[in-house]
Amino acid sequence: MYVFFSLLSVWTVFLNLLVIISISHFKKLHTPTNMLILSLAVADLFVGLIIMPLEAIRLIETCWYLGDTICRLFLIILDMFLCTSLSNLVVIAVDRYVAVCHPLLYPQKITTTRTIIIICVCWFYNSVYAISIFITTSQRNYTCFGECILMPTFALEIIDLFLSFLFPCTIIITLYLRIFYVAHQQVKVINSLLRSGKHLTEGSVKTKSESKAALTLGIIVTVYLFCWIPYYSLNLTPITRMTSVISYFMLWMLYINSALNPLIYAIFYPWFRTSVKHILNLSKIFKTA
Repeated sequence: MYVFFSLLSVWTVFLNLLVIISISHFKKLHTPTNMLILSLAVADLFVGLIIMPLEAIRLIETCWYLGDTICRLFLIILDMFLCTSLSNLVVIAVDRYVAVCHPLLYPQKITTTRTIIIICVCWFYNSVYAISIFITTSQRNYTCFGECILMPTFALEIIDLFLSFLFPCTIIITLYLRIFYVAHQQVKVINSLLRSGKHLTEGSVKTKSESKAALTLGIIVTVYLFCWIPYYSLNLTPITRMTSVISYFMLWMLYINSALNPLIYAIFYPWFRTSVKHILNLSKIFKTA
């Protein structure tokens, strides 16, 4: 089990590191959307680097041997990175909504500088939120010595469920439904122009590209929600405990999602495949991008 979880952790770190290096090194990839993907990859990187190893120890050993202080830091970091990933997906949905539904306003409203500021705000907010959740949960009832489990009150669980899952997921689903509808209408117009033999303008080609990017990111969001919804649904049932096999499986589905995102980039993004080739063979990584 240690070998399996170690390989999973290394795989997650390696794939997300490729995404981070690709976007950071090549200046042509410094777009607002890619900055959001970079932020998501950083959160996924820390999940593989910190959360997976510690969670594997807690799962395999069935007891927490790292002390109460490390336990508190682990729970804070766990909540922070998971919430940050979801916040990044909310901002990505907003970015794609403006790009597809309001393409003329996109270059003015969504700039790289503004996107970086929004990313910093998201990370700061989720850090404060994770710390405040832990502070307000003063009573942690352990059933045996050596457990590392946060036991919030029922009211705090409802608040966390709304702020950390229901509210952001509602925004994401609503925006993407609107995006797919508008993108479908735009593709129909473009295809009708092609059938009539008319030439496509630069704006039409760009619109089709934005629609394809929205579809790709929509797949990322769908996979993410597929991993999150069962976990939160299971937590709402009164018989669920974090020590149960099903609950641990649902929890690890959240972590495995951090390893799936780079694979989706590799399948759907040609720029990612190209940049990875340059990185692995070192042909351009040491040259000016």
